[in-house]
Amino acid sequence: MASLFKSESGKKEILELYDDKLRELEIVYQYKTVDTSYGATNLVVTGSASNPPLIIIHGSNACAPISLETYPNLSAQFQVFAVDVLAQPNKSAETRLSMEDDSYGKWLNEVIASLELEDVTLVGFSFAGLVILKTLADKEDRIKEVFLAAPAYLVNGNPFVTLLKVFLPMKLYQITKKRKFVEKFLNEIFTERDEFAIKYLSKVFLHFRMDFTPVPVISTADAGQIKTPITLIAAGKDLLFPGKKMVARFSKLFPFGNVVLLENSKHVQNRTNNRMIQELIMRKSSVTPISQ
Repeated sequence: MASLFKSESGKKEILELYDDKLRELEIVYQYKTVDTSYGATNLVVTGSASNPPLIIIHGSNACAPISLETYPNLSAQFQVFAVDVLAQPNKSAETRLSMEDDSYGKWLNEVIASLELEDVTLVGFSFAGLVILKTLADKEDRIKEVFLAAPAYLVNGNPFVTLLKVFLPMKLYQITKKRKFVEKFLNEIFTERDEFAIKYLSKVFLHFRMDFTPVPVISTADAGQIKTPITLIAAGKDLLFPGKKMVARFSKLFPFGNVVLLENSKHVQNRTNNRMIQELIMRKSSVTPISQ
């Protein structure tokens, strides 16, 4: 199987940024590798083993250190397992799974079983929504509660708007290598400027074979199997997965769920909203949040 990294030098540059971000967090952590039917899965583990388990999953074209930075205080009250999703620019196997079948759900359930975790809280952003909802549909007996921020797999935005405002700047950057196109892309997706995202995605866009397969949406039948408590955090100005449309469908599929709509947030939340989400997770899980 050909590598998803276009070159060894490009892979090295991306993983150096991964390591830089992890060092920048200044946390105590350990790597853990879980062998699954779909390939070796890398995790960054932080927090006391005596705390309840929480698995956090990043979005597309990202990595575990970014998840840990997004909600940095969770490790004070949970043992946090930050997963490197397969076939993304990170340290897990490059096995690209189908979004149409149950592979992602079976993969994450294998990870959870291998870690021998029970009563797990799952937290995910963007593409992680697909991974987590497929995990619940596959088998949810080890899952206590779920928090989804601007998740994929519930609704999709206007494909023509997405093509013009998201994919076109990305392609123009790949052709011209002009940083302004990365910044244009990020301006449509990020609520606030993120210097690390500019550096990281500049490398990913050039050196990694990204998956442009259209993201499906969960069926009513599959959603009907899920009984685990879910809290949805939707973004009102999200081009990829529009917040109000998402809230409407989520409320029909999961009438037992909880909903927060961040009216002024784009797809990627700002630091203020991420702190609010972090506090929501900790409060709903009956632990006391620590102020930042």
